[in-house]
Amino acid sequence: MSSGKVLAGVLAGAAAGAILGILFAPDKGSETRKKLAEKGASLSEDLKSKASEYADDLKSKASEYADIVSEKYSQAKEKVMGDGKEMYNQAKERASAMKADIRTQMNTNS
Repeated sequence: MSSGKVLAGVLAGAAAGAILGILFAPDKGSETRKKLAEKGASLSEDLKSKASEYADDLKSKASEYADIVSEKYSQAKEKVMGDGKEMYNQAKERASAMKADIRTQMNTNS
């Protein structure tokens, strides 16, 4: 079970308990409404705080994974570029060798 679901369950249970406790308390209606409003505001602030905390954690993880992906991309790019340069240099050397062979053959046939 994810921590978000556990948190939601705990907050819902706390809210239900607080509301039931206030509703069954022997207070006047105006006092009960005032307590309900205060509890609602308190629970709302707690929920906002936890949501903000989870959002910050999520942003942090996303940034962390973006850095990892960026690093892996850079490493792969360097490898591909290095391999490409190596293949180019090998082809260039072969072409030079073939050119020299052709010149030699042309000179010996002349």
